[in-house]
Amino acid sequence: MPGYQTKQEHIAVRGVDDIVIRSLLDRQQFSDPLGDALAQGISSAAWPMFGLLWPSGAQLAARIALRPVTDGERILELGCGLALASLVGHRRGADMTASDCHPLAESFLLENLRLNELGPMKYRHGHWGGHAAAPARGELPASEMLDGRFQLIIGSDLLYERDDDGTLSRTIARHAAPGAEVWIVDPDRGNRAAFHRQMLAAGFSGREERLDRAAAGFQLAYKGRLLVYTAPAAL
Repeated sequence: MPGYQTKQEHIAVRGVDDIVIRSLLDRQQFSDPLGDALAQGISSAAWPMFGLLWPSGAQLAARIALRPVTDGERILELGCGLALASLVGHRRGADMTASDCHPLAESFLLENLRLNELGPMKYRHGHWGGHAAAPARGELPASEMLDGRFQLIIGSDLLYERDDDGTLSRTIARHAAPGAEVWIVDPDRGNRAAFHRQMLAAGFSGREERLDRAAAGFQLAYKGRLLVYTAPAAL
């Protein structure tokens, strides 16, 4: 790949066959020749973060692997990055939609679908930050933008920066079906309390579950929590 290097790994998720993931080689990779990422507010330091596998993403994938597949249930992953959780759900037959604002997220998803011999999966451009909602080189067709409502909205490691305006909680509320559930896996970031207040103010009820585990064998230690919210019956 011009401008950056990649690697390929087999990721074990209990309950499904291993998921093959093409990811960036390390955090030093960067390529934004046309300035598309910068137009989305993605700095050179933040650019590679979408293309790495993160512990919280693995936790989310493990949860999706255990969730019964329900006919008619639409599931949205926000800020999907490499979309490990979406790939797990898709492999199990769930109706998944992955979304991100990174210019390369979709191309990595398409490659990982191919590597796993999986059929097409929906991807939409989704951005809840303060920058343009479409890439710098023009408006995307409406069919490629995040739209609609979902019965389950998931995400991992989304609370990495302050969100005083509550744009993330408003995005979730905009796409949550009445009575929808929301799962956010968070590695104990400091912005969690403000996000929780914003979700409650939007009418959601919430609880949390510790996900801490000790290192064992090849399994790394993890400290964090699952935030679970339920949307009101009428939005």
